[in-house]
Amino acid sequence: MAAAPDEPLGQPSADLARLAGLHGVATSYRPAPDRTVQVPAAAVTAALAALGVDATGPDAVRTALAARERELRERLLPPTLVQWTGAEPPAALTALPAGTRLHVETEDGRHAQDTADLPLGVHRLTATAPDGRTGEACLVVAPDRLPAPAGRSYGLLVQLYSLLSRRSWGMGDLTDLAELAGWAGHTAGAGFIQVNPLHAAVPGAPTDPSPYRPSSRRFPDPVHLRIEAVPEFAHVEDHERLTGLLQRAERLRAAVLDKGALIDRDAVWELKREALELVLAVPLGPGRQASYDAFRAAHGQALDDHATWNALAELHGSDWHHWPDGLRDPRSAATARARSDLAGRVEFHARLAWLTDGQLRAAQRGAREAGMPVGIVHDLAVGVHPAGADAWAQQDVYAAGMSVGAPPDAFNARGQDWGLPPWRPDRLAATGFAPYRDLLRALFRYAGALRIDHVMGLFRLWWVPQGNPPTDGTYVHYDADAMLALLALEATRAGAVVIGEDLGTVEPGVREALQRRGVLGTSVLWFERDWEGDGRPLPPERWRADCLATATTHDLPPTAARLTGDHVELRDSLGLLTRSAAEERAEATADAAEWLALLGSLGLLDSPAAGPPGSDEEEEIRAVHRFLLRTPARLIGVWLPDGIGDRRPQNLPGTWDEYPNWRLPVADGEGRPVPLEELVASPRLRALLEVLRPSGGGTAVP
Repeated sequence: MAAAPDEPLGQPSADLARLAGLHGVATSYRPAPDRTVQVPAAAVTAALAALGVDATGPDAVRTALAARERELRERLLPPTLVQWTGAEPPAALTALPAGTRLHVETEDGRHAQDTADLPLGVHRLTATAPDGRTGEACLVVAPDRLPAPAGRSYGLLVQLYSLLSRRSWGMGDLTDLAELAGWAGHTAGAGFIQVNPLHAAVPGAPTDPSPYRPSSRRFPDPVHLRIEAVPEFAHVEDHERLTGLLQRAERLRAAVLDKGALIDRDAVWELKREALELVLAVPLGPGRQASYDAFRAAHGQALDDHATWNALAELHGSDWHHWPDGLRDPRSAATARARSDLAGRVEFHARLAWLTDGQLRAAQRGAREAGMPVGIVHDLAVGVHPAGADAWAQQDVYAAGMSVGAPPDAFNARGQDWGLPPWRPDRLAATGFAPYRDLLRALFRYAGALRIDHVMGLFRLWWVPQGNPPTDGTYVHYDADAMLALLALEATRAGAVVIGEDLGTVEPGVREALQRRGVLGTSVLWFERDWEGDGRPLPPERWRADCLATATTHDLPPTAARLTGDHVELRDSLGLLTRSAAEERAEATADAAEWLALLGSLGLLDSPAAGPPGSDEEEEIRAVHRFLLRTPARLIGVWLPDGIGDRRPQNLPGTWDEYPNWRLPVADGEGRPVPLEELVASPRLRALLEVLRPSGGGTAVP
């Protein structure tokens, strides 16, 4: 028998529920297979309002419902259609009235009278019915599946800012990334390097350090530039000032690597910005100028908007909601005048985007030249900062007054509010998903693979009305078929792999849909248990093949901390435990012991320790990765700090000022920062990577 729904006060009426359903707004959800939770009517009404639908009373609901039903009944075509190669035509085409004439204009300007044998791409379809009605739709013709990895490989996972070398300016940069990729590919036989989102941040005092709340997802952050690698650097004329900046960079680097200071992104950017003012004053040569002009033409209005927002932020602050009235609209006459008046600063920021794009593409080229079949795996954040450039430039496709989050679950009884404005599914569909397509195309310029954070967001997102607790939200659904089709199209054009972060509670059918289209999942060792059976660790042969398998992530304790229980001590010291420290320690010890027992039974521990978990930490970590190799996973990921015994998570969910999230350099087990030059020479790291080296492939680790 199905479980009875929870029935809180204020649940939606029948008419409101039907109206919500016709707009993709949920009126209930299932946090567990045996439990259904009704969404408050106020949350449904707020979500509909953000979609431009008035549902503030029974009369308004009936009027809106009649209008929506009439619209759906009378339209010939939905805004976007998907044709998968080798599949039947979309249902909307087969349902057209007999005698309807079709006309297709392909994305390259050709014309056709039907949808058969169309090339891959995003085309414009027009239908004309016998009664004279017409309809237009964006027709996405997509490959049936995304590209798969070329064979099986392992790779390194690292937060780029944390990977300092003796040449970087206080935080890891794109040349450090290229150096790591070159070493890992040539010497260690690695197939990829996965990094955190490198999207442009919102400038501030201080800047939000989280890479998952960017100003723009389409354009990268110039803070990652290696200044000396910009060709014009060699031609700066003010040598005295440049020497002074290099000396300051050396002090900033030494403060982190030698004195234990936290990474100070704002200080790094201030220093790099001063240097870039000098570098960008050097005229471009004809070839470089042509390359820059081509970049500006390729990115067009989006780049102009991004650069304009940055120029305006220098004058008026980084929250556009507080700018003078006319400047809050990117298409206003006031903004056009400001763009002209600030042409020099707009040019400066456009040049920064081009330079950063160039170093990103160079890192990917270097990774592939080092023998990596995948190369650099970039991370796509789930959303953008509400005050940033994308939210300003694309106000028409973002839902005003809404924030993305998560409903209450077993891990967080209060739910979560991530502070990210969601895209409106109706506006996305009306544009043929143009903002999404452009975002993917920009990222695939320099990505061998793309990790999509919270990939379930392609299907639905939890919308929270701003100012309300996360419990007062609801799910809003997206056209997942269209979003997956465009993902398949752009990934195929780029020859890139896609990895979906699908951890936690996932709507039924989502993982199956992703797998069917070739999107790899994410499997983390400590979460892989037989949840439908006895709850014991899942044997390696029962893991899924289509995934990236890892021991940990940036949001979880490093493996050394997990084995020794140090993660419990950290959370206890910060007052984050919901039970007694003794209970938490006992559970953590039992969890680690259970996994180690499985590793031992499989013969993966060379010399099982006689003591508790963590007694032979290095060997146990190697055994964990031998286990990952026993699974059928296509990709195996190694958290780089695990290679030297780092015990500190890069991000500790549930903290803000209490813990230095996103500001820690890679360190050894004693917390001593380890620069890239020492990292790659570490015997401990080399011993771990030797476990993962493809048999008979690569060069032996020296």
